[in-house]
Amino acid sequence: MKCPHCGQRIGGRNCSSCNAEVLEDSFFCHRCGLKLGKEESLPIPSEKEGDTDFSRRILCSDGNCIGVVNEQGFCKVCGKPYTGDPP
Repeated sequence: MKCPHCGQRIGGRNCSSCNAEVLEDSFFCHRCGLKLGKEESLPIPSEKEGDTDFSRRILCSDGNCIGVVNEQGFCKVCGKPYTGDPP
């Protein structure tokens, strides 16, 4: 996981349920909500440039939320259902 401000790698691990990269000391996965414990630590695969296609994301329709919509149609951050374009 990289720092969004300086780009330096910071500690992290992957969720055993959805394989999302989360901070090392996280209690819950930000993507699927799985409660994480010390036994959930998995090695983080090496990052490759261009693996993530940000153009395919659907942003949360709540104008105050920074989340993206998951495959089931709900925001990964606030949990609200996608209702269309943000206000």
